[in-house]
Amino acid sequence: MDDLRNKLELKTAVIGIIGVGYVGLPLILRYCELGYKVFGIDIDQSKVDCLNDGKSFLEHIGDESIHAIVDQGFIATTNFEDTAQCDALIICVPTPLNKHREPDLSYVTKTVDSLLPYIRKGQVISLESTTYPGTTEEEILPRVESTGLKVGTDIALIYSPEREDPGNQNFETRTIPKVCGGHTPACLEVGIALYSHAIDKVVPVSSTKVAEMTKLLENIHRAVNIGLVNEMKIVADKMGIDIHEVIKAAASKPFGFVAYYPGPGLGGHCIPIDPFYLTWKAREYGINTRFIELAGEVNASMPQWVVNKTILALNDTGRAVKGSKILVLGIAYKKNVGDMRESPSVELMEIFRDLGADIAYSDPHVPVFPKMREHSFDLKSIEFTAENLEKFDCIIIATDHKKFDYDLLKAHGKIIVDTRGKYLEPSKNIIKA
Repeated sequence: MDDLRNKLELKTAVIGIIGVGYVGLPLILRYCELGYKVFGIDIDQSKVDCLNDGKSFLEHIGDESIHAIVDQGFIATTNFEDTAQCDALIICVPTPLNKHREPDLSYVTKTVDSLLPYIRKGQVISLESTTYPGTTEEEILPRVESTGLKVGTDIALIYSPEREDPGNQNFETRTIPKVCGGHTPACLEVGIALYSHAIDKVVPVSSTKVAEMTKLLENIHRAVNIGLVNEMKIVADKMGIDIHEVIKAAASKPFGFVAYYPGPGLGGHCIPIDPFYLTWKAREYGINTRFIELAGEVNASMPQWVVNKTILALNDTGRAVKGSKILVLGIAYKKNVGDMRESPSVELMEIFRDLGADIAYSDPHVPVFPKMREHSFDLKSIEFTAENLEKFDCIIIATDHKKFDYDLLKAHGKIIVDTRGKYLEPSKNIIKA
């Protein structure tokens, strides 16, 4: 393993990134920037073709960045045989939930199984996908060692959770500290060598389990606090208090308070999903994670809360939901990006569609409703104009993109359901939700 560490430190190692999406592509750019030879491996032929043509499929990464790395020698491929050329294999594949809200590790296990014919002595395998504590040891270790290679001697195995935040201008892959845990101390040393050039600060921990739990704690912390403020929103609403004004005032305290904000539900690839990875695993140890599950229930109920507020608002104008024209503003899960993963806006659209409403959306970051595993709308984003706004009986601010003109919206929207606290001043056509 000394030779592997030397290759990584001298930048002569070949890096393979498996999964070229929101997590994998920024890593590819970073390792190419450092001068490593890099392969991007993915089962999606359209993504591979796009990258090899020098084009980006992510809004926050420009075509010029991809064109530059292709000129440098980067290769995207669907052929797992190419992983035999790689000294480091970094796995960045999805870890969703199944229909029973249980962990679905099939992307991880299928990826590792696809690697097995080609792994060899002198490689390091790093899993970055979010998962429950024990995954690396229980699922990946036995598969790797079934080839006859010994982890810690012949091959290194580490877990280093991704911390990407698409659209966040304050941080980039290089500046976000990287937690890293190895199966053995020797594995950890290789992991540090793998990431130390690419990331400004590597945070070593004692095991892969600690690293796996660290990622879950980070996102459960956010999920629980968002659940708290969502519940506070409901209480404040019943009392005629604007929760956003309360949060703004509370945030003036310079210690002991961190501002979290309510919304129409949780979205993204981490916060709606990660807590359930821990609650599922905790049951193996006879533990009922009531606190985490309660926060999940509160957050999951938010889309219906918004629907109920909208129904009441329409009712006050003498309109039923059925047949009403409803516009959803913003269908990405967070503002200023085009990422649709687990977006609560989509759930809102489905509920209103099922109630018989005529649904449309406007999102400058999502011009056409994408193909999704569980959701389907044959829609395109409508242009945000005064004329279009006036056509709708109700407009819901679901994602507060900066590109929306909120003054124009206030002037031309008949009913505006504000789930993001964009309007602090009361107005007869604005409903807080």
